[in-house]
Amino acid sequence: MPESTSPDPLHEATVGSERIYEGHLINLRRDTVRMPEGHEATREVVEHPGAVVVLAYDDEGRIPFVRQWRAPVGGPLLELPAGGIDPGEEPAAAAARELQEEVGLKPGKLEQVAAFWAAPGWADEYLYAYIARDCMASHLLPDADENLEIQRHTLGEAMELVEQGEIADSKSILLLQHSALHAAGPLVNKIVRHYRGE
Repeated sequence: MPESTSPDPLHEATVGSERIYEGHLINLRRDTVRMPEGHEATREVVEHPGAVVVLAYDDEGRIPFVRQWRAPVGGPLLELPAGGIDPGEEPAAAAARELQEEVGLKPGKLEQVAAFWAAPGWADEYLYAYIARDCMASHLLPDADENLEIQRHTLGEAMELVEQGEIADSKSILLLQHSALHAAGPLVNKIVRHYRGE
């Protein structure tokens, strides 16, 4: 997870911190910060150990998704395989593990293509996004508290599902759009150069 080391005129100095809740997956704290102008404010922060999301291709060129119930939204979401990073675990190892647990694939090649804050307004969760290729069947037992339905779609079908609102999970959308841009190849490079004025 990146950390800022340079002074910034927007910097808020933490002058106090209170742990409000400790849970299995997340913690919640309330920080008191001193604003650049000198007055104090509070910030509520959800602490999360970080997570991974993986876009994999099976031997038929399809992308496996998991459909699962998400309590915060009160219904199921269609998502790319994803999950938390265990203590001491490297993000790439977590990505390979989650892929095996959720869709039964072991990656031959695993490439990190992005890393980003999930919801920086209220959480410190940092996500690592991977593309997995040359996958082989290899299943690990899923977590006991997971109930998953696996679906497989081509990249084109997945982008249609994004457009229709059937895929509404931000981390999945980001990684799918990244892959779609790279699949477009030279045309995308031409468009980017156009907007740069080249």
